[in-house]
Amino acid sequence: MDVILTQDIQGLGYKNDTVSVKPGYGRNYLIPQGFAIIANTGNQKKIAENIKQAAHKAEKLQKDAEEIANKIGGLTLEIGTKAGDSGKIFGAITTLQVSSALQNKGFEVDRKKISLPSIKQLGEYTATLDLHRQVQHDIVVKVIAE
Repeated sequence: MDVILTQDIQGLGYKNDTVSVKPGYGRNYLIPQGFAIIANTGNQKKIAENIKQAAHKAEKLQKDAEEIANKIGGLTLEIGTKAGDSGKIFGAITTLQVSSALQNKGFEVDRKKISLPSIKQLGEYTATLDLHRQVQHDIVVKVIAE
């Protein structure tokens, strides 16, 4: 079943993309939740017109995302947490903590746009910031004991 996404869905696609999904997933989840519409010719024409009108706006958003990525550069975030003697931390480091650490450095990045591996030990990890559909930036997250 082909559907047109009405918003970005991580792991599936971006807004206005036409993707193939299993019929049950499309009918029972994506369409009722408003995440997608059926990809028929009428809807595809509407989306094509919307894309054409929003092209210059999208270009500006991409430039802004590239500018943020350049400002962030090779930033290393240090996040302090309680840890045991073996280096295992109590709990886990989440995207919310990374987002607030970025905010303390002066960068506004939504926590939903941050991808992290499972962090349950002290050490260095790589987080991916999905700033735009074509702009992704990696930063180093260093987990240290408080």
